Amino acid sequence: MKTIEYIKLQAKNLHKDFKTQKPYFDSTYGRDLFEYAPKFFDIEALISDFEIDENNFTLMNAQHIIAKLGGFQKWTDMLKASQPAMELAKLLFDNMHKITNEEWDYYILDVESENNITLDDEDKLDIFKTVFADVDGHQSDGYDYRLGIKKENLSEENQTVKPKRKKVKNKTTVMISALPLASADRLEFTRTANSSFERVFDRIEPENPELVREMWDAEKYIYEDVLRPDTLPIHRDYALSIVDAFMVGYVIQLAVEADDQAANCN
Repeated sequence: MKTIEYIKLQAKNLHKDFKTQKPYFDSTYGRDLFEYAPKFFDIEALISDFEIDENNFTLMNAQHIIAKLGGFQKWTDMLKASQPAMELAKLLFDNMHKITNEEWDYYILDVESENNITLDDEDKLDIFKTVFADVDGHQSDGYDYRLGIKKENLSEENQTVKPKRKKVKNKTTVMISALPLASADRLEFTRTANSSFERVFDRIEPENPELVREMWDAEKYIYEDVLRPDTLPIHRDYALSIVDAFMVGYVIQLAVEADDQAANCN
């Protein structure tokens, strides 16, 4: 299924869930309220968080909410977006249990600020795939509005997973409060940095690969770009995740320096 068709399907599914609306009299409030029998989305949570008018909910309203969940301000902005941005919107929707669109925006702002760069849509997509989509274990502090345990089946018209409202639980927090790292953490961060470097290195394909490898120093990268005294204390899991996030800009910088060195030698 094409990305745009997948996203349109989510809007249709959300609209279907709202069409299950049935009024009932609530004696506590002394007026009619609505109840729902949703199949795909936690309608009550969406009504509360998006201030939805239950008396006038259309497919256009559903499209607006899906666009917001995919990181866009409105549906028309999403339809005009680049293909990488559209793919990122789909990944944000599919991985909202790992990171919300608001958390992702802050994450990207941090990456751009720390590296003094502006990421394009392809860069952002690459970072999301590397750090979140392809990595298990992330858990957002936000709310996953989708129903059902088997999230990968959400796009199917005949989904039969029993609805289950579930708020994501926070993981146990482990903080890094001092440097240098303890031996176990040092090993883990170094291994993560080297692995991330290889992935980014292969994708970027620098023109002077040998020079880039000579310039690469995992510990230097960790202590100068990821963990610095002014960034402490920091969540250990978050710090490990930004090892990947900062790597794209860092390797690009190394490649530029390597190119300059090669040019000077010639």
